[in-house]
Amino acid sequence: MALPDIRPPQAIDAPWLTALMQENGVDAVVERVTARPIGTGQIGDSLRFTIDYAHAPDDAPSSLVGKFPSAGEESRATGVRLGNYFREVRFYQQLAPTARIRTPQTWYAEVDEATHDFVLMMEDLAPAQQGDQLEGVSLDQARAVIVEAAKLHASHWGNDRLDALPWVSGSKAAPASAANNEAVVALWQAFKARYGERLPRECADVGDWLAANYSRIASLREGPRCLTHNDFRPDNMMFASAQGGAPVTVLDWQSFAYGVGATDVAYFLAGALPRKTRRKAEPELLALYHRTLTAEGVSGYAEDELARDYARGGYLLFLTGFFAAMIVTQTARGDDMFIQMVTSAAQHMLDHGAVE
Repeated sequence: MALPDIRPPQAIDAPWLTALMQENGVDAVVERVTARPIGTGQIGDSLRFTIDYAHAPDDAPSSLVGKFPSAGEESRATGVRLGNYFREVRFYQQLAPTARIRTPQTWYAEVDEATHDFVLMMEDLAPAQQGDQLEGVSLDQARAVIVEAAKLHASHWGNDRLDALPWVSGSKAAPASAANNEAVVALWQAFKARYGERLPRECADVGDWLAANYSRIASLREGPRCLTHNDFRPDNMMFASAQGGAPVTVLDWQSFAYGVGATDVAYFLAGALPRKTRRKAEPELLALYHRTLTAEGVSGYAEDELARDYARGGYLLFLTGFFAAMIVTQTARGDDMFIQMVTSAAQHMLDHGAVE
């Protein structure tokens, strides 16, 4: 039987899934498969494949989730240009086993280096449910996420071997970022032209400041470096539901980097908690993060250093919000989400004196 290969989602059929099962040591024959879209991804498309078997062992999965390049032409071009597809597959192939954070079990992960076509076939995490950037999270969910963040960051804390990998954003071997000063200024002006009426005044002011000072801000790389997610928000997480599932599982590794871990923490808390709740909970959540880092073997990182790095970290959520809005296929939900991201990031930056 032929091995599974890279193909579009509509071509995933019973023979392909049979080959996948047998390649993974499951003695099963798939009789029929049905697929339906799931998730809210902006750059990649995800589908749930429900599987009916001719015969299979009791532990064969009844469904899998597959991820593929976006069907939207603009979003797909962005995924290729920024290396997102290639980067995510390499994460699952080479870094996920040692990243300590909970990620989906991978059944198949391959990418074509020439075309950037790819297939990621992963465990179906249901009955866990995808988070929602617009709804945010509870404090208990935030605590679970902060613990997972610390585990991820501790896993490759100060591991300069990541600098040799060109597919790790922020590494010394990585190509220059697309977020250069000229692009940031142009995209911010385009974002204001499209959404200006929806932007609070303080948010517009923060964006003007960020665009004018981006070169200086981007050069501030103080803080210990580690493996970071870089798009650490509820949409990229699965949370336990009343029916079950793991407390939190982190998805969407298209943007991960070798950077400052506290930036992930700021990115998440700024966007996932209401401003009043975040302000009140920050001391507790930062202390939890620091304790977990220590328990995971990190030493020499003082709490005041963490506070400094966290205060600076909100800028990435703001940057991602307006940058991504202008380079992916526009949708109504995407519009609401990007406005929410830049608004909450501006509030975080102002609360922590980052706009100085």
